[in-house]
Amino acid sequence: MKVVDIVVRIRAKDPPSGVQTRIVAVDGPGGAGKTTLAERLARELDAEIVHTDDFASWDNPIDWWPRLRAEALKPLSRGEPARFRCTNWEGGPERTREVQPAEFVILEGVSASREAFRPFLTYSIWVETPREVRLARGLERDGQGSRAQWEEWMAAEDDYVERERPRERADEIVSGWEPQ
Repeated sequence: MKVVDIVVRIRAKDPPSGVQTRIVAVDGPGGAGKTTLAERLARELDAEIVHTDDFASWDNPIDWWPRLRAEALKPLSRGEPARFRCTNWEGGPERTREVQPAEFVILEGVSASREAFRPFLTYSIWVETPREVRLARGLERDGQGSRAQWEEWMAAEDDYVERERPRERADEIVSGWEPQ
């Protein structure tokens, strides 16, 4: 997978009818490499990134989506700024963020290509990485004390993947663990 090739395919796609900003979903389970890919795409497309982690939390890993749809996707689709509160994963007050409408916006994170978001998406990428690699990455980032949280999180992701089958609807499937 070469990012430049993906960018060419993204640029060739029109947004859904009535959607002004071309939103590119980078989906996959936790620790798969979504953020790394999203950052590379954002540089190539001169795009801002909206992270699903700004809406999710350890207590609510999957079912936060109505707020993202209402506060980010709907305004961007109309060519209006998205304004939303971001989860503070370390605790304390949430910060507020504003994302301006543009030609492209990247939506990155677990469940970024869920069915409820599909009417807004121009392109969808599924990042696939073996479970043991993802868990190792998560524990390296969050510490061994987070193992129980990671295992609960991964179970919620498994439910999402089984229910919505995002890999099957992706425009592109990429490896998050092989050298790029």
